[in-house]
Amino acid sequence: MHESGIAYDLYATARRAAIENGATRVIRIGVECGALAMVNPEQVRFLFSVMVEDDPLFAGTVLEMATVAPVMTCACGGYEGDDLFVCPGCGGLPSVVKGREIVVTSCEIDVEDVPA
Repeated sequence: MHESGIAYDLYATARRAAIENGATRVIRIGVECGALAMVNPEQVRFLFSVMVEDDPLFAGTVLEMATVAPVMTCACGGYEGDDLFVCPGCGGLPSVVKGREIVVTSCEIDVEDVPA
């Protein structure tokens, strides 16, 4: 189950960014997950919540996961779309351009106000 590794990487990435920026709390983490990444977003959310439950920096953090549709292209140059198996132009096998990635797109944090 690679969802646990993904959940941990999301936690570690957000924690590092939060600490580097002097955060007192991580409010929200935005993630784009390609439809071809073979990931169950609900499992990632659950495992993430288990990993952060004892970390006060993540109290109430919302993990938002959006699914990114696949984009394919063919070497013949006549096709770009979401057909995974056959290029409608030449009958060849298209290549994946987008849809396998898992990317942290945002990390919203609270920071302590510094007196002027």
